[in-house]
Amino acid sequence: MLLSTLRQIGLEEKQARIYLACLELGETSIKDIAQKAEIKRTTIYDLIDEMINFGYIKATTRGKRKRFIASSPDELKIILKKREALLDEMLPELKSLVSTSGIKPKMLFFEGLQGLREAYEDTLKIKNSTIQAWASEDIVKALGKDWADDYIKRRTKKGIKMESIIPQTKLIKDFLSQDKVQNRKSKLVDPKKYLFNIEINIYGNKVAIMSAKDKIAVIIISEPIAIAMKMIFQMCWSAK
Repeated sequence: MLLSTLRQIGLEEKQARIYLACLELGETSIKDIAQKAEIKRTTIYDLIDEMINFGYIKATTRGKRKRFIASSPDELKIILKKREALLDEMLPELKSLVSTSGIKPKMLFFEGLQGLREAYEDTLKIKNSTIQAWASEDIVKALGKDWADDYIKRRTKKGIKMESIIPQTKLIKDFLSQDKVQNRKSKLVDPKKYLFNIEINIYGNKVAIMSAKDKIAVIIISEPIAIAMKMIFQMCWSAK
């Protein structure tokens, strides 16, 4: 119940587990958080800095060791109230951007590691569909292998196929051995010629562009653009 509620207010599942573990443990270490939350330490290192920035977790130092403590439930309430107040402050400006013609926004922007994760979540909304992608190992390096494994598992469970054009690097080879069970087809390209620094996903009427280096993502919602990108992808896929 607590886990579900925390996810509804904006935390990812693993972030919620980390927060609850810290809340129960009091001032604690990464090692103890990992044991309590049942999450790998490497994953916690990936997430905890972002949680500190959002105010969910506080960091302190004891001697040479870094310690962590969860913000109290009352502090969590204050954080949410501040966000609500910020949104109220922005509403007039946001409303002024709404087109009077009734045309809905066509682009979504995401920032930070959390933003990248949210952009990828959007690619999983259409069950039994196909994602066509120019893929990059930089995303796996930025968000972590645990995140990648979880994303692939959920994509496969939803019956979403993946067709990816991807540089043949050592890291990628580990994933390619699972192509069949992970409902994926891959076309390998020479990393010396085509080492992609961004990732492009085409799905439904959307085109998502993710940059791990810049920690930003853009989702373009447009049927004509999506169709054109699918044709370009197919041209690349069919090339010898």
